[in-house]
Amino acid sequence: MQYKIFAAIDIGSYEVGMKIYELSRAKGIKELDSVTYRMELGKEAYAAGKISVEKIENLCALLQSFKTIMAGYKVNGYRACATSAMRETKNRVIIQDYLEKKTGLKIEILSNSEQRFLDYMSIASSENEFNKIIQKGTAIVDVGGGSVQISLFDKDRLISTQNIRIGNLRIRERLSAFEKEVPHIERVIAEMVSSDLMSFKKMYLKDREIKNLIVVGDNLNDVAKVSSMTAAEFKNLYELVTEYSIDEAAERLDVPAESIYMLIPSLVIHKWFIEACGVETVWIPGLDLNDGMAYEYAQQNKILKKGHDFEEDIIASARNMAKRYMCSKTHSKALEDISLEIYDKTKKLHGLDARKRLLLQIAAILHSCGKYISFSNVAECSYSIIMSTEIIGLSEREREIIANIVRYNTQEFHYYETVEREAGITKEDYLTVAKLTAILRVANALDRSHRQKFKDVRITLKENELVIAVDTSEDISLEKGLFSDKADFFQEVFSVRPVIKKKKVR
Repeated sequence: MQYKIFAAIDIGSYEVGMKIYELSRAKGIKELDSVTYRMELGKEAYAAGKISVEKIENLCALLQSFKTIMAGYKVNGYRACATSAMRETKNRVIIQDYLEKKTGLKIEILSNSEQRFLDYMSIASSENEFNKIIQKGTAIVDVGGGSVQISLFDKDRLISTQNIRIGNLRIRERLSAFEKEVPHIERVIAEMVSSDLMSFKKMYLKDREIKNLIVVGDNLNDVAKVSSMTAAEFKNLYELVTEYSIDEAAERLDVPAESIYMLIPSLVIHKWFIEACGVETVWIPGLDLNDGMAYEYAQQNKILKKGHDFEEDIIASARNMAKRYMCSKTHSKALEDISLEIYDKTKKLHGLDARKRLLLQIAAILHSCGKYISFSNVAECSYSIIMSTEIIGLSEREREIIANIVRYNTQEFHYYETVEREAGITKEDYLTVAKLTAILRVANALDRSHRQKFKDVRITLKENELVIAVDTSEDISLEKGLFSDKADFFQEVFSVRPVIKKKKVR
């Protein structure tokens, strides 16, 4: 088949939408149809932690109608994702099961990092323009119903991303009791969000130069009706929206009043960013989560060639996190290189895929982050830091795997019955943790002194041994002396024993 038909469904905080795409190597991603219905799931979820039965039944009916549309287009694949409203609902597991049973659709509830990564992918789908923009200091500000994600780029790489719980719908819900009494609600919103935004600026912006602002996640493109504008043009739009009543502004801009109502918190956040960072250009790509799903599906099915390297962004984000927690750069790099070399040479032993290789690499980069808090309890502190810090592009499940690898790098390894009881980890993930921990422990033992004694490390897998041949003129008594227990665990996991063989450098 020369093309595939793909459907993407976004169950958002205040809208539920579906897009139908034609995906082909010749024409790339072409949108065939788009349907959107207003459904404020987040209003109840953020206020009470639950979504009413009535709204769930309405959602079921809507999803059934989406299925009819999908059947008409004879889709080859689909993806249905729910975001923050469903994520923050106390009974989300029950709701998810009910929706799937009632509609026959598989529903994913995305973690925040997964959701924002797909939003980010939607922007990167315009590869030439995106890659050109991020050569200069760039911020992607993704305002959703429940929160805002701020991602910073410099010289083509993601350097930081943070989530702040000040989304459009959440702000409106907090102000609903008195907003009708306030003549300029934008001033109250600005006061409400300024503390969080100033804290972000102090911690992550400092002297960083941000020339471009990419706006994602709201309907600014419907109001602005352009794909980019200068900072001065944005200021004019802001003043037009806030100078008049919502109805008057909607009439002047020829959009529904509801669009203006929901847009004001976003405009306040964007205005703060423009003024605080000296932004010159505001980019409004007009893309959304559905576009990100289509782009990811096209890449996974090799319909589109690989463009922007998202894995490098994940790695860059982890490196910046390691820098923040003052991890040893040289030791982490040595550990990373040795770990990946062992992984590559033992593929037939571990049977893991390229994605698990990435998780091992992130674990090596972050393995000592807990020292920032405590030298006596590095394992648990490292685990807590990793589990408390979002790494955009990694799911919560993947972060849990990384956190456990780092924990058991130095802590006594717990067997499955204990881990399952404490954390509810699956058997598959437990085995991944065991295998990658065994590899990381061996790599760590080879640079126990943090002095990178080995000029060259060559690894060969033989029948019952993993031979680690090292070239060095230095004394490696420490490494050899502490290697035995690491080798014991590796042998327990893989039934192959690592051994160090030294070749003296002349």
